[in-house]
Order: sequence, then structure tokens, then C-alpha cells
Amino acid sequence: MPSAVLFACTMNAVRSQMAAGILAHLAGHRLKVSSAGVRAGQQDPYAIAVMDEIGIDISEKMPRRFSAIGDEVYDLIITLSPEAHHHAIELTRIMPAKVEYWPTIDATVPLTGATRAETINRYRRVRDELFARIKARFQIEGAPKV
Repeated sequence: MPSAVLFACTMNAVRSQMAAGILAHLAGHRLKVSSAGVRAGQQDPYAIAVMDEIGIDISEKMPRRFSAIGDEVYDLIITLSPEAHHHAIELTRIMPAKVEYWPTIDATVPLTGATRAETINRYRRVRDELFARIKARFQIEGAPKV
């Protein structure tokens, strides 16, 4: 089990924020969990809403860039987008971290004619896939309370 995990995606507004919230919730204080993005986006109300559905509050987490990591050290970086993966590999030049790539769909990509319900369901699908993958990877029991 790593002691410090960084989740990374493109904007640090949806995927990496959700993943960090899930792992922090499941692992408690057993490890340091954070997130970052290639670019800092804006907080995403859909991401906040679907996480709130399972009792995890990410509303106070502000999107941040890789460059904001500073001298923080992680022994595992999990990337959720190709762009973030490239940045994480570069980061291993100065940080001895293992990097894992978990391709994850971008729920923010608009579907032509999608209703609000269809959009929120895309976010739920991303949340649920991340939840299952995190439970399996870190061998943590627990289920979302939906």
C-alpha cells in the first residue's frame, strides 16, 4: 500500500477530484491523497453533486495544476487522461513515484442533444467506475451509499 497517492487528469475538476475524494473517504487517514491537473479548471457542479449523492463532499477542493504540487512527494501517481500521464512521467524525473494509467472517459465532453439527466448519468458512470477500480486496486471494502 502506498503512503501518498496523487490522482491526475487534464483539468483537475472532475475525474481526479472524484478519485481523490473516493480514496480519501475509503482509506481515511491511512494515506495521503491529493489531485492535480495539467491545467486548473473550475469546480464542476455535476461532479460535486454526484459525489454528494454517495456522501463524499468535494465542494471545498479547488482545482490545481501539477505546478502547484511544489515539494510534495507521492509514491504513486494515477493518471486518468493521456495528457496527465505524460506530465506524470515527466514528474518522475524528480520524484521516485510509480505511475499507473487508468484511461477514464471525460464526462464533461458534451453529447449533442444530451439532457441534464443524461449528462448527470455520465458523471455517475465515471464516479462508479472510479469507485470500483479504487476498491479493487487498494483492496478496500465499502460501497457507495446511493
